[in-house]
Amino acid sequence: MKNKGYSYPDRVLKSDEGLSVAAFYALHYTHSTQETWQQRINTGQVLLNGRPTSPDDTLTRGDRLIYDRPPWEEPDVPRNFVTLFEDGNVLVLAKPSGLPVLPGGGFLENTLLYLVRQRYDVECSPLHRLGRATSGAILFTRNTRTARFLRMAMDERRIRKVYLALASGTAMPDAFTVDAPIGPVPFQRLKTIHAYCPHGRPSISHVRVIRRLPHDNATLLEVTIPTGRPHQIRIHLSYAGFPLVGDPLYQSGGIPFDGSGENECAALPGDSGYFLHSWKIRFPHPETGGDMEVLCPPPPDLPPLIEPSVR
Repeated sequence: MKNKGYSYPDRVLKSDEGLSVAAFYALHYTHSTQETWQQRINTGQVLLNGRPTSPDDTLTRGDRLIYDRPPWEEPDVPRNFVTLFEDGNVLVLAKPSGLPVLPGGGFLENTLLYLVRQRYDVECSPLHRLGRATSGAILFTRNTRTARFLRMAMDERRIRKVYLALASGTAMPDAFTVDAPIGPVPFQRLKTIHAYCPHGRPSISHVRVIRRLPHDNATLLEVTIPTGRPHQIRIHLSYAGFPLVGDPLYQSGGIPFDGSGENECAALPGDSGYFLHSWKIRFPHPETGGDMEVLCPPPPDLPPLIEPSVR
């Protein structure tokens, strides 16, 4: 589908004073070359203080820039989501695999954020994220007071998120904990990517075996994450030597394939192929203070060989 386009605002800081308009965009938005930015500016897609500008105009501190990106074709995604719980403060939604939560990577209106705000109101925001290929329960807040309350609860680790994951191998213990730190590491296609990093942020995943599948050399796991780092479960299970079945990005050791080896693929974080499902989420309700738990049944296309274990 083609979206309606989008206006990207910027305010010129002291550190950018003296740059030309084209140089500013080439410096801060490296997905496009300076020549491409010059073409956009010359065709009137960039405004400086509300007026058309030229690539060579010099910027001063406080200037306002707006890039009016024309409508573009977004990749197709599943746009249907289910509301599991709603009141005036929170929404718990069932996100389908393949639908991004936030804009980025060519997605704007084909995102859960956009669709939720269309159905409900513009104050709705996700409290946490799910990867594009991850399905299941995600918590949205509906006002700033609730957002502050639940962000504090998350910082205090009072929000419990439980996932189902299909991992490679069957030799793991019945229960184990992974506490490998996670942080940005160099990555060929994106400059940096989150992965195991000795100097990263503390991260904890508690893992329990639900069912071993020896004929498929796989295991269905329940994973509870007190912390919520980007791609945490994928990184932690690969770090432990049991990467998700079909994960195109993370290899044993918790580091990504970067496409540099002969047999390696240069995948991106949004690439799918694995099964990871946000199964349960428990959180303190902002009005009552009591804990609520919402369960999201696995999707209908859950592989039949593991379906009886979790339904």
